[in-house]
Amino acid sequence: MAVKIRLRRMGAKKSPFYRIVVADSRFPRDGRFIEEIGTYNPLTDPSTVKVDAEKAKKWIANGAQPTDTVKSLFKKHGVL
Repeated sequence: MAVKIRLRRMGAKKSPFYRIVVADSRFPRDGRFIEEIGTYNPLTDPSTVKVDAEKAKKWIANGAQPTDTVKSLFKKHGVL
C-alpha cells in the first residue's frame, strides 16, 4: 500500500479550499483517506496553512510520500 500526503479539494466552484490528508495512492483525489492532518487556503493573502507537524512527521517517518505541492507547503512552514 503506497501512502501519500496530498491535498483534498473542498469549497465551492472557483473558490478552492484544501485539506491536507494522508491517503492510499489508489483512491481518488477527493475519495477515501486515512487521516486529516491540516488545511490550506490559497485565497487569503498571504495563503493560510495549518498543519499538525507531529502527525506529518510521524507519517513521513512511517513511509508516507508527500506530493510536490504538499512538500513545498511543508518546507515554507517549517515542517520538513
